[in-house]
Formats: sequence, C-alpha cells, structure tokens
Amino acid sequence: MVPVKTLAEFISYAKGNAGKINVASFGVGTTSHLAGELFKVMAGITLVHVPYRGDALALTDTIGGQVQATFSTVAASLEYVRTRKLHALGVTTATRWETLPEVPTIGEIVPGYEASTWNGVAVPRGTPQNIIEKLNREINTALSDPKVRGRIIGLGNVPMPLSPADFGKLLIDDTEKWAKVIRAANIKPE
Repeated sequence: MVPVKTLAEFISYAKGNAGKINVASFGVGTTSHLAGELFKVMAGITLVHVPYRGDALALTDTIGGQVQATFSTVAASLEYVRTRKLHALGVTTATRWETLPEVPTIGEIVPGYEASTWNGVAVPRGTPQNIIEKLNREINTALSDPKVRGRIIGLGNVPMPLSPADFGKLLIDDTEKWAKVIRAANIKPE
C-alpha cells in the first residue's frame, strides 16, 4: 500500500522511493503499459513495470497489495473505485470523466500528459468519398443519440464524433506519439 491520497503525493512518494513502486499493466506493449511509461517520463519518476496477462489479474494484485499501482481501463476498474477497493488518483484522458468527475486528470498535475484509447471505424482504401461521408454522418448521428451516448459513457468511454479528416489526423498523431514512447522505453515484442 502506498501511503498517498493524491497524484501529487504519489509522484512525491515515488521520487523518494525510486524503483521501489511496482506498477501493474495488462501486458507488455499494451495501452496500460504505454500509459505508465509516458507517466514515468513526464513525471520524472522511476517505477517498476509488472506485466500481467490481462486487466483482471493486474487489478486483483493491485487490490491485494502485491503491486502498488496500475494503469487500468475505466470499464474494468470503475466498480472497484466505486466500492473503495481501489483509490483513483487520476484519469489518463485530457478531460475528467463524466462517471468520475471528482477524479482529476493526470494532466492537471503533470502538464501535457494524456493517454487515451479510442475505437474507430475504418473502410478499405478506395472507398468512394460519398460512402465515407454518409457513414461518418450516420455514425456521428448515432454518437449524439442520448441512449447511445449514455451506454458508451456507462461502459467507461467517451463518444468522439469526428470528421474523416480529424480521425485520420488522430491516427497519425497517436502513431507518432506512441512510437516515441515505445522507443524511449525500449519496448520489444515478446
């Protein structure tokens, strides 16, 4: 158990206990691993990465105290946070979560930090532009429907209606961002 209540306290504690805090991820090269590596670099701390075979095992050992922290998905950890089996120090997204409005973003403490995942819809190269535009319009209409939006948020996600150009830019930007993290952390496929 790490004796902290806030993310700022965690960073301070980690600086005073370099290399003594184990952080679980749900596997080498996964989003939770990369989020942790980005956090370590940006916060200027040393944490020991402990990869698990899935989010459930990482959460179990975090709750049980075998590791001191984890970067988990909201969907997997939300109930543990609500029942106080886990204490959320921060969310990795750029904005606070509607489902956990009291939990700050990591970026509020570590300026510029953001590590969010997303799902998108892609079509084969050469798909006619009018088809792409129609699909985009219909998907964005569905994402703005209160029932669909509520279900997506309830699963721990945030609807992001984007244009095809904005989605393409997101793909390029995220690929470059995470490639830098992978190279800096010297992450290799297993």
